[in-house]
Amino acid sequence: MSVSINHPKDGVAEIIIDRDDKRNALNSETVKGITDAAIQLAKDDDLRVVVLRATGTRAFSAGADISELSGLDKATAFNFINNLRGAIQAIFDLPVPVICRIQGACIGGAMEMAAACDLRIATSNATFCMPEVRVGIPSVIQAVLLPRLMGRGRAGWLILSGDVIEANIAYEWGFLEEVVDPEILDDAVDTAVASILASAPAAVRAQKKLLQSWDHTPLDAAITASMDTFAEAYDTDEPAQYMAHILNKKIELGES
Repeated sequence: MSVSINHPKDGVAEIIIDRDDKRNALNSETVKGITDAAIQLAKDDDLRVVVLRATGTRAFSAGADISELSGLDKATAFNFINNLRGAIQAIFDLPVPVICRIQGACIGGAMEMAAACDLRIATSNATFCMPEVRVGIPSVIQAVLLPRLMGRGRAGWLILSGDVIEANIAYEWGFLEEVVDPEILDDAVDTAVASILASAPAAVRAQKKLLQSWDHTPLDAAITASMDTFAEAYDTDEPAQYMAHILNKKIELGES
């Protein structure tokens, strides 16, 4: 199996791409494995955070497997890209925060998959590119997410030139939330996971849903919808539970 699910602790799941011998390239089997894993995890009501990761150190993923791409025709090309779209959409649709753990090269469709995650943490030696135009095809599907993260001009630079950028540039451009030394990548991811686990589970799910809606909802409608979601939070016991914890701590410290 080129994709597996791991549960390192309660509420946490890892989707692991395991094709290190092929630099974790996304062939049809791997694409299906990612789709199936994300759909399965989306049904888990106890899930609180997902980490998307890959094996090895050379690459998070070399993107769509060029050995498969080179043999496609018009019909099979559409099927391949439609399946890849489905895999990335399944990651995007997960109802909990998704952290992308990036080491080494992150290329093409893999960069689009990373863009579909909520947070991206990469090693300082990671590199990023959208090289499709250099092999005679355009960047499509979830490449549309890139301008929202880094701006139209910078996204245009990547997809029109196929140039490679380093992690520090990807961070400056807004694609990455954090860049760390390779030896502390797992620690950085664990810290991000712990921050999410410290928050109220239902509130985090509601917040993610709002964040996604803000991408396409007019401002006034987005504000109104967020107010409704705020009020609906009180249908649960989370506000009382989590606020009581803070209030009790203040009392213990003698604060008013």
